[in-house]
Amino acid sequence: MSTKVIQALYNDDDILMDAVKETRKAHHHIEEIYTPFPVHGLDKAMGLAPTRIAIASFLYGLVGLSFATWMMNYIMIQDWPQDIGGKPSFSYLENMPAFVPIMFELTVFFAAHLMVITFYMRSKLWPFKQAENPDVRTTDDHFLMEVSVHDNEEELASFLKNTGAVEIKVVEKH
Repeated sequence: MSTKVIQALYNDDDILMDAVKETRKAHHHIEEIYTPFPVHGLDKAMGLAPTRIAIASFLYGLVGLSFATWMMNYIMIQDWPQDIGGKPSFSYLENMPAFVPIMFELTVFFAAHLMVITFYMRSKLWPFKQAENPDVRTTDDHFLMEVSVHDNEEELASFLKNTGAVEIKVVEKH
């Protein structure tokens, strides 16, 4: 199914922010915005929900901490207990202060690596994926806003031109 979108190109991030606010105020649906660098406050201006990756990171850290605790208990206490420096090897709790650095490292390791994997999966960034950038100028110095068209093409084009767009294109998206 293909849909029509209007691509409005801007040459300044402040003009883009004002255009996004005006477009949302006029109740037009913004499909996507392409920028050459992160624009502070753009997500709030677009009305996007806050990210939940911090919750995922916390859960991944708990998985890492649990794995570290299980691994050290199994290896150092149950499977192959050793007398290292006179420390008793019959209780995990008595040896836990020596295990804290390992617990910390595995917590950070699991959280970091699983967050990266989650980010790539959530963003649908697969190896050898073709770029979806509609205009190469958005990687250098221009900003592009895609707005859905619902039988109001001329009105929407003039509206976006009045918001400061330097170029307007109507495109069929697949």
